[in-house]
Amino acid sequence: MTEEQTVATESYTTETPASQATSAAAPRPALTVPGAAVGRRKQAVARVRLIPGEGKMTVNGREFAEYFPNKLHQQLITDPFTVLELGGAYDLIATIDGGGPSGQAGALRLAVARALNEIDAEHNRATLKKAGFLSRDARIKERKKAGLKKARKAPQYSKR
Repeated sequence: MTEEQTVATESYTTETPASQATSAAAPRPALTVPGAAVGRRKQAVARVRLIPGEGKMTVNGREFAEYFPNKLHQQLITDPFTVLELGGAYDLIATIDGGGPSGQAGALRLAVARALNEIDAEHNRATLKKAGFLSRDARIKERKKAGLKKARKAPQYSKR
């Protein structure tokens, strides 16, 4: 290599300087602003209030783990906090009406994501949107049609 080529290769690198790498990796502190939102899924409606605290979760006046004993539902609901690295930063107070456990968990996740978006949209929105937490799942049960047993199931056909 000539002297010009060695100078050119030394000045360009794909590595991030150590001074920039440490500032980008530092976790962002939670804001001290409360937030509230409503989330819906199937027939379930969840109303959520997020208050800066130590991570206590209450659903319909009961403990979070008691109301949602299924670990999958618990993980689904806490996913917005996990993605934003805000675990334990906010206390959650929720009231849920209608639907079953799965619909209620989905409604609560949407409400939590919307509340976190309301608290700090500038930093949280892109991450929540990319993870798909801000879109409402519009799938609901189809209505029963006249002459059918269910929404699409027809009575058994008999030739004779």
